Amino acid sequence: MTVRYDDFTVEWLGYATARLEPEDGPVAYTDPGRYGVLDDYWARDGDLVVVTHDHHYDPDGIRSVAREDATLVIYEAVDPAGIDRDVESIESLADDYDVIRVDDEARVDVATPAGEVAVWSVAAHNDPDGPNAGPDGSVIHPPGFGCGFLLGLGDRTVFWPGDSDALDGFAELDVSIFLANIAGGGLASDRHAAADLAEAMDPDLVVPIHYDTFEQLAADGEAFAGDVASRSIPVALDARSANQ
Repeated sequence: MTVRYDDFTVEWLGYATARLEPEDGPVAYTDPGRYGVLDDYWARDGDLVVVTHDHHYDPDGIRSVAREDATLVIYEAVDPAGIDRDVESIESLADDYDVIRVDDEARVDVATPAGEVAVWSVAAHNDPDGPNAGPDGSVIHPPGFGCGFLLGLGDRTVFWPGDSDALDGFAELDVSIFLANIAGGGLASDRHAAADLAEAMDPDLVVPIHYDTFEQLAADGEAFAGDVASRSIPVALDARSANQ
């Protein structure tokens, strides 16, 4: 799906992968790869790639989207040694790309041939007292496991919370385009919480992603879009399943 919003393009490629491009500006990708969503994709046009946490770390996906001079901004807790998949090390990626590791309170300005991108990282997690916690407070994405990213691209700010609950602090961010995680499934905010957050955040546009890739990520995108639209917030929906 490709959404054109004035001079800005958002393309959801499946799972957590979105391609973001302001007119005549740098191209950014969120959490590229996994589950076959980039098997037939080899654009290699990304000036910036951001990775929120271990579950979304896919070096093959990164290499399919990143330019040879790309900058990779990777959350500091991403650790290939602890990932239960055979993945390339971050040190190996750093041989080919500029890699920046960030905590969840960082601001970095990334220079690209097409212009500068401001990158802010924010704390993003499942709340141990929240809806995705077990009886003992255990969560799949505990505090410190991952982060979200706010990207300044052209004159827009794009927010991708990663696999997080709809945390109250997100509503304080100045967001133009909200990439809403609506899957729930015990992993992140569900469509109801994401719609509530969209209303509190009041962005210019909401684009739901990260749903229907596999059974646990099943979500009713049409119901989400209708809920958000009823709150007078523009929303763009991909009518296809992300499971392609």
